[in-house]
Amino acid sequence: MPQIIPIRDLRDTTKLSEMCNASNEPIFVTKNGYGDMVVMSMTAYEKRLAQVEMYMKIMEGKAQADRGELVDGPAAIAKLREKYSKNSEEV
Repeated sequence: MPQIIPIRDLRDTTKLSEMCNASNEPIFVTKNGYGDMVVMSMTAYEKRLAQVEMYMKIMEGKAQADRGELVDGPAAIAKLREKYSKNSEEV
């Protein structure tokens, strides 16, 4: 269940920080009874950002597949093995 707090509660930054880190979910801040902003911990933000990036990559892959830009799986794996086996020999 989302946490909703009035904007005046932002004055107690220590309490707000504890709330953010305890729930690991966004906290919705209202002003005059209407939604105004969202506050969340860095951990929750980074997790959400990683999810968004993953979904964007999935959608990019789907768009490529829809356009017929497909690569043979075994050929791609062989190419990666060749690339990384050369890099490991150089080290």
